[in-house]
Amino acid sequence: MRYLHTMVRASNLDDTLDFYCNKLGLVEVRRHDSEGGRFTLVFLAAPGDVENAEQNSSPMVEITWNWDPEEYSGGRNFGHLAYRVEDIYATCQRLMDGGVTINRPPHDGHMAFVRSPDGISIELLQEGEPLPKQEPWASMEKVGSW
Repeated sequence: MRYLHTMVRASNLDDTLDFYCNKLGLVEVRRHDSEGGRFTLVFLAAPGDVENAEQNSSPMVEITWNWDPEEYSGGRNFGHLAYRVEDIYATCQRLMDGGVTINRPPHDGHMAFVRSPDGISIELLQEGEPLPKQEPWASMEKVGSW
């Protein structure tokens, strides 16, 4: 398992990037705009981690800005921790066997979400290409929020 990023939501992208980049000193590594999803993702790294972050080998901060105004309460502005795993199905099975609810099952062989006992959302991402779709994961219902 490898730690990838921490995601936080921004209510104002310009103000947020001013804080993280201009004041704190992080560096924008990459950006993704999703017209269909109506959001922007901006990945930031510490100056000493930029080269490794460009190769996805250093943890980053992911800023998520939803284009439609939204009020964040109850810690919703903190998104999730993300980890890359060798086998998403085996990881989810091990977690389920340990009594962990799989909130967003890996329907696509690529991504799943669980929550810590304190309600922190954890994203699990398959290393490399998605695994072929597999039951029971492909048809498993989503549970709660993540």
